[in-house]
Amino acid sequence: MNSREVVEVQIGRPPRSEVVVSKECHFDLPVVTVVPPHLEDGTPFPTTYWLTCPLLLRRVSRVESGGGVRAFDERIATDAEFSRQYDRAMVRYSEHRDTMIADASLVAPSGGIAGSRGGVKCLHAHVADTLAGNDNPVGHEVAGQVLPLDCVSPCVVAGEVVPEWNQAWVEPQHEGCSD
Repeated sequence: MNSREVVEVQIGRPPRSEVVVSKECHFDLPVVTVVPPHLEDGTPFPTTYWLTCPLLLRRVSRVESGGGVRAFDERIATDAEFSRQYDRAMVRYSEHRDTMIADASLVAPSGGIAGSRGGVKCLHAHVADTLAGNDNPVGHEVAGQVLPLDCVSPCVVAGEVVPEWNQAWVEPQHEGCSD
């Protein structure tokens, strides 16, 4: 199956840039993609690693809706070592993204992870960064709450013409991630 078509099914819309898969699940489907600093139309885009896995999207959303962003912001404000680790991750992320800019005449994206200019903005972006193999204290802790990827069937299957949503896919039960 074509990765771009699979990602389109996973996220429910066409991707706005090329699709480069950084991490796959045990069904060889995209989990994380690498997004260039500029979308196909030239729009600056600060998020380098994009979570596409529907299972992780659901689970991380639950952590966010349960106050996860606020809890990490409070931890950054009160835990000096965690704050230093977070700051290093933000700098590493923006510096890496800047090395990917192909056209210096375009406006560069700004901020760190998910375009944040301070504090945590999106837990999905932190988890994607971690799963892409990067040192990210927020992503590491959230990943510990939402992994493993334990689907018993793939979320996307080959259709007659293009990949399609697998109607048999169900979210596996996971400790701490119930509705």
